[in-house]
Amino acid sequence: MAGRRSLGRRFGWLWGAYAVSTAGTWLAFDAFALLAVLVLDAGPTQVSLLAAVGPAVGAAVSVPLGPWVEVRRKRPVMIATDLVRCAVLLSIPVAFALGRLGFVQLLLVSVAVAAADITFNAAAGAFLKDLVPRRDLLVANGRFEATNWTASMVGPPLGGAAIGLFGPVTTVVADAVSYLLSAFGLRAMGGEEKHPVRPAAGEARPRAGDLLDGWRYILADPALRPLFFNTVLANSLIMAASPPLMVLMVGELRFAPWQYALAFAVPCTGGLLGSRLAPRLVARWGRHRVMFTAGVLRACWSLGLAFAGPGAAGLALVMVVEFGLITCCAVFNPVFATYRLDRTPADRVTRTLSAWSATGKATTAAVTALWGLAAHLTGPRTAIALAGAFLLLTPVLLPRRDQGPPDTGDPGPAPLALKDGA
Repeated sequence: MAGRRSLGRRFGWLWGAYAVSTAGTWLAFDAFALLAVLVLDAGPTQVSLLAAVGPAVGAAVSVPLGPWVEVRRKRPVMIATDLVRCAVLLSIPVAFALGRLGFVQLLLVSVAVAAADITFNAAAGAFLKDLVPRRDLLVANGRFEATNWTASMVGPPLGGAAIGLFGPVTTVVADAVSYLLSAFGLRAMGGEEKHPVRPAAGEARPRAGDLLDGWRYILADPALRPLFFNTVLANSLIMAASPPLMVLMVGELRFAPWQYALAFAVPCTGGLLGSRLAPRLVARWGRHRVMFTAGVLRACWSLGLAFAGPGAAGLALVMVVEFGLITCCAVFNPVFATYRLDRTPADRVTRTLSAWSATGKATTAAVTALWGLAAHLTGPRTAIALAGAFLLLTPVLLPRRDQGPPDTGDPGPAPLALKDGA
């Protein structure tokens, strides 16, 4: 079966590096917010600031790195960003042990990690263009997607238990070590990497206009442009509903924290299901039809969260809605990644992915902050309903037909996106 086909030793090392770093990321889920509350006695405003400003500023910081990474070998860049994330994360337990941990440090580390995340994913897309054959791209995407959902299902509960047993910085240390192990895995891959084409001597210095190349290419492409707006808006609206939902369930509906965690851990099985189904659905129905259908269906679930009530029935409703949403996302993400990256020429991959990811992070941060204000003014249930209603409008931005890859002069395999999904 395609899902069990070997993609080679080097891909095995890459998959292992991805798995360990993803496990660390989900183990440390909300670790900065927990540190701010448990150690620094931060209030809701500071926690919201940490969640919004860190990723937004990190996205802005990452933008100038896109053109720079484009003309360099990608595996050393990936290893370097892993080591940077390891180092900045380890500064937190060191400061905690010395009694010097502060909110500003958490904010700066959040910015550095966000910028390194975007840079890593952009470099990974270009690197995989030479690693994964086109015919195996969906299989590889499905494996990464399944790994991500498995980690998201298991990591947060284990992380919460680890914090309770060993202290508030435990998961941060684990996350830092995971990036170190990821760097070792990437180093152990071996093999040769194609040297990127460098600019002529007179063009070696990056120009200010180079920073906009990623957005120029996205907005000029008739297939990528609608997908760009669709995925950025849909993902931000899905994420914006999460904080009001937590307030609704834990506050107004009086669910215990373990029930809240269960409501999102169990539906992650839909991620495993969807990621396994994606290649088979594409083989039967075609890539564009599957992407369009899954993109429409993923917009139809979130509105149901506004009707959650107390007790077992309310908990079951949340779990069913989340299961449907996650399953559709897990089908959409690998197919979308293939479609997007098939259309991106080799010499534009890094800048395009940097622009896409930076826009997504900044938009999600802004929309999440806006929906926090809406929840304060109208109540969490109304804010959830508004997010779900606006989400129903996003499928109009999906491309109606498959325009196929552009004529880039590159018949080789397309890359896949790591940890960036949609």
